[in-house]
Amino acid sequence: MSVKDEIPAVFLEKISPRGLEAIQKTKDFVNDYCLPADEIYFNQISTDPARRWKEIPPIIETLKAKAKELGLWNMFLSKHYKEGPQYTNLEYGLMARYLGRSHTGPEATNTNAPDTGNMELFAKYGTPYHKDKYLKPLLNGKIRSAFLMTEKGTSSSNALNISTSAIKNKQGNYVLNGVKWFASGAGDPRCAVWLIMCKTSSNEDKPYRNHTLFIVDAKRALSSGKAKLIRPLSVMGYDDAPHGHCEIEFNDYEIPSDEMPNVVMAGEGRGFELIQSRLGPGRIHHCMRAIGTGEFALLKIAHRANHRLIFGKPMSQRESFLYKYAQSRIDLERCFLLVLNAAHKIDISNAKAAQREIAMSKIETPRTVSDILDWGIQVFGAEGVSQDTELARMYALNRTLRIADGPDEAHLAQLARNEFKKFNDIDTYFENFETNQKKLSKL
Repeated sequence: MSVKDEIPAVFLEKISPRGLEAIQKTKDFVNDYCLPADEIYFNQISTDPARRWKEIPPIIETLKAKAKELGLWNMFLSKHYKEGPQYTNLEYGLMARYLGRSHTGPEATNTNAPDTGNMELFAKYGTPYHKDKYLKPLLNGKIRSAFLMTEKGTSSSNALNISTSAIKNKQGNYVLNGVKWFASGAGDPRCAVWLIMCKTSSNEDKPYRNHTLFIVDAKRALSSGKAKLIRPLSVMGYDDAPHGHCEIEFNDYEIPSDEMPNVVMAGEGRGFELIQSRLGPGRIHHCMRAIGTGEFALLKIAHRANHRLIFGKPMSQRESFLYKYAQSRIDLERCFLLVLNAAHKIDISNAKAAQREIAMSKIETPRTVSDILDWGIQVFGAEGVSQDTELARMYALNRTLRIADGPDEAHLAQLARNEFKKFNDIDTYFENFETNQKKLSKL
């Protein structure tokens, strides 16, 4: 089926011919190369603990070469950035929909988190030094990066709680102390740079100016012995090797003096501004990939139902199954439209102006897709929770999205507060309604 037939009509006219061609290429690339490569990728990951975190499955470089050949590379970096291929967020969102069906799809096209968000920060705020040392090799897929924000034992959904400190010593060098965890990508042997959110001051009058984003050479930090990769954390039993979600400890790690002029991104005290800039589009990327995951799950569910006999009758012919399937389609379409609307709002304004639309997408999409995946596991029975289907792994990864980049509760609270601000306007609306009603009754 042509992607043209799968795009809501209201958004189709907003997509350029070049964008439409790239969306079609993405769909074909995922179906023809990435999905068949997923099993090969997992089989190529070593089970030897000594090698598991040191080797990259060779199939990924094969896929990356093919993606470059097709021009499917760095599509996430929108028209706001000269370093990108100049697609809109809406156009890339529709590409991410297909990339989300495959585990290898995002890395194969260099659109994988956390590198996407980190590259956006380097493109927007980086100095010529940062762009040459980190952005260029990241854009070329030669190195990987990690974002260190979440902290152990801390409610990191409120970033004011982040306490890993970076304090200047007598020599004027920053010294880092604290523990970060769920640092995605930090386990990858290609990881060359960490972006670290640290507390640099304690000004009660300006709490949102107390944090700073640091750019740290990962390999140099680890070689010092003062920064330690404690362990990779598992997500519902999956360690995501060789990518990893790691716990990292800083014990008086002093940033070397020769790095000092280049370690602070955009200036001290601008950490909050930078993480909000990073997280807005990133949430849309996650949601669009989740849509793809949900669609792929429904394909697997339908295929299973066609071949699973329940008392002599295929499951796909039973009304209870058909009703649930139809409702799942409706639920997923609702999320799809929410996300596309948010992406378009970012394109015509910016992430801050699209805060309401982003929040709605971020809240609704992961939980809807989780419900679909949970039902898919039930349809498959015992096989659904095993490694013989993709559903269990997809469920584990998708479930984290209800926590990552802000938990549901945080987004709901912010959305509710913003909606509450409109209540006075609603009172005024009905007061005017009553006034006009009285005027009409006297005519």
